[in-house]
Amino acid sequence: MRRYSALILVPLALLATGCSAVEDAASDAANQAVDDITNAAVQEVTNQICGVLDDGAVSASEQQFLAGLVSAAESAGAPESVTGPLNQVARAGDEVPAEAVRQLSAGCSGSSQNAEESGNSDNSGNAEEAENGGN
Repeated sequence: MRRYSALILVPLALLATGCSAVEDAASDAANQAVDDITNAAVQEVTNQICGVLDDGAVSASEQQFLAGLVSAAESAGAPESVTGPLNQVARAGDEVPAEAVRQLSAGCSGSSQNAEESGNSDNSGNAEEAENGGN
């Protein structure tokens, strides 16, 4: 009887171990998918910001557009280096803070490198920036 018990317990132990490995793999895949989606959302918001800043100036209509991106950037999980200056531009009155625009533009220069590292080839706004010498 003990022999049969041992024969039954060994497959059950292997099954339990296998289920744990499958669960870990599924969890890792889900976490990676969430990270990929978050990174894509941040990259898209950054591309939209950079598209507005490609000439280095922010018109009144562009300021309104950027103000509309604040909640999207925050929801996407964009870093403070993006949301901070973006908030400053959005809250500014008639005078858009030049330093905030410079900080956002500096983030645009780095976003083209980040897009290349992540394999994202859809950075046409950054290509235009490179052609214009970053101005």
